[in-house]
Amino acid sequence: MAELISSGYRHGNSFLHRLDGRFKLLFLILISISSLKTEFSGLFVISVFASILIFNIRIPFISVVVELRYLFIFLLFVFIVRAVSTPGTPLFEFMQLEITIQGISDGALTCWRLALVALSGLIVVLTTRLAAISSAVGWMMSPIPFIPEKRVGTMISLRFRFLPVILEQTKEVSDAQRARGVENKKNPVYRLKRLSIPVFRKTFTNADNLAVAMAARCYSDNRTGYELSSNSSDWTALAVVCCLCAVVVYCF
Repeated sequence: MAELISSGYRHGNSFLHRLDGRFKLLFLILISISSLKTEFSGLFVISVFASILIFNIRIPFISVVVELRYLFIFLLFVFIVRAVSTPGTPLFEFMQLEITIQGISDGALTCWRLALVALSGLIVVLTTRLAAISSAVGWMMSPIPFIPEKRVGTMISLRFRFLPVILEQTKEVSDAQRARGVENKKNPVYRLKRLSIPVFRKTFTNADNLAVAMAARCYSDNRTGYELSSNSSDWTALAVVCCLCAVVVYCF
């Protein structure tokens, strides 16, 4: 998801863009829980709902598919593990591994659930400013004792800001090593070491520089954060999402 995440928030004037960040995080939680609790028919309903949201924020479906390609590789691995490890009626045998009908069904269900959770999170990231996400997380964690909610919100915000930097640095190191013929080495451990050490060094250096810059600017938790405000549209959207989640969990 490097390309989508590198830009993070996508400016827009859609209905989803105008919603309060706290409500969007709550929607993400409700839809994720519902996706993990429902079956195929319920997942289809949620998928249609997510497709409508993607169309509303005007993100091409092909771009979403391309940027989630690494997630699909992980889901393929999950599907294979489920298919060969779930007991049931054998469908066929491959290299002494018994693939069952129940395993294929369970693997498809698990992958579909995880894909919807990831897609929901991506939609929230693309339509919510990082400052709004930080403030919304802090607001949600404020009732929990012994947790510095503003610091946690800042950490989440920095995580989204640093991820595209790490991805870009990884690409730069990989291109530089490819130009030096490192790919000709057949030892995967050697190539991984040559790639990971420079990336980690650059990442830690950037983190130290950021910490020094924040300290030089007298950063503290007691600062004015992003102002959050809700209106009737937020409550209407909450009612719609709650009804959707209740239907897919209890009716499918």
